[in-house]
Amino acid sequence: RIDDVEVVRTALRDAVAAAGVTPLHEHLHAFSPHGVTGVVVIAESHFSIHTWPEHRYVAVDLFTCGERADPWPAFAQLGLAFAAASHAVVELRRGVLDDRGQLVGPGALVWRDHASPA
Repeated sequence: RIDDVEVVRTALRDAVAAAGVTPLHEHLHAFSPHGVTGVVVIAESHFSIHTWPEHRYVAVDLFTCGERADPWPAFAQLGLAFAAASHAVVELRRGVLDDRGQLVGPGALVWRDHASPA
């Protein structure tokens, strides 16, 4: 499934819908002999994906901004679409403010390692 560009395209489109974001453009490419890479540019930033079927591995970047965008439902949707057995997440929040409203750096890094959503 992760070697089929149309399956990956559908999964990305479903993730965009789940996140409640606005798609602007998409581009996907199937490599030979295997693998798919793609990006959906959204009004709120972009979603990208890279697959390595020979390693049964998918890397996804879900970049969003704004109050309405929620990448977590998109992440769950992709896990279901690819029947992921496990996942690891690195969350980087851009422009994070501390409790006094001061910027605490370019972002905050959060590492998560879980079984995939069922």
